[in-house]
Amino acid sequence: MKFNLLSLVLVGAVAFAGCGSGNTSSTGETKGSEPKTEQEKTLYALGLIMGGNLTPFSLTSEELDLVKKGIADAATGAKPLVELQAYGQKVQELAQSRAMAAAEVEKKKSSAFLENAAKDPGAQKTASGLIYKTVKPGTGANPIATDTVRVHYQGSLADGTVFDSSLQRGQPVEFPLNQVIPCWGEGVQKMKVGEKANLICPSSLAYGDRGSPPRIPGGAALFFEVELLDIVKK
Repeated sequence: MKFNLLSLVLVGAVAFAGCGSGNTSSTGETKGSEPKTEQEKTLYALGLIMGGNLTPFSLTSEELDLVKKGIADAATGAKPLVELQAYGQKVQELAQSRAMAAAEVEKKKSSAFLENAAKDPGAQKTASGLIYKTVKPGTGANPIATDTVRVHYQGSLADGTVFDSSLQRGQPVEFPLNQVIPCWGEGVQKMKVGEKANLICPSSLAYGDRGSPPRIPGGAALFFEVELLDIVKK
């Protein structure tokens, strides 16, 4: 049976690097010096990148101890306590089940946010569940699904955490409306050129139960501030 061995290696590497035996205090804080040289900082950055592979598992401290045991045995050449090939698929299934459970929790947290957004004066809730509110009217044309548009935008989670912003980058973006998340495809078509609007998206119209790690968790509702600058002529 085949499975994504690279993912398992990355998971193991980051857990081993960040959770070495005897290096954790009673508060859960990892002991040891901070990275100082460029190589140490690079290796630390590598650990941060690979750490995203652990997120879907939502490991408890006891479960993490088992992961550390497996890493230590593999790193030292000790005899494995399980047959890796037999458990590769089980690891994938565990990641999926944990991610689905986390997404359900996130959707419950987002429900109050969506309800309040729908009650906001001037907000409209469409049949799909999109919540739309004009902030500043526009006077130009409405784009259609096959159009490419130029926009400025900022996206945030229900708690206000910004995960993407063309405003912060100082550069508007262009994209075809038939190649974006459903919330955008529907919402931007409702806008006129020059308009600013808020698009509040339930997860079903955004990134669903899978999310877009590491910035957008599965099941997350999203809040977008959008300004439609232009419809790009072909």
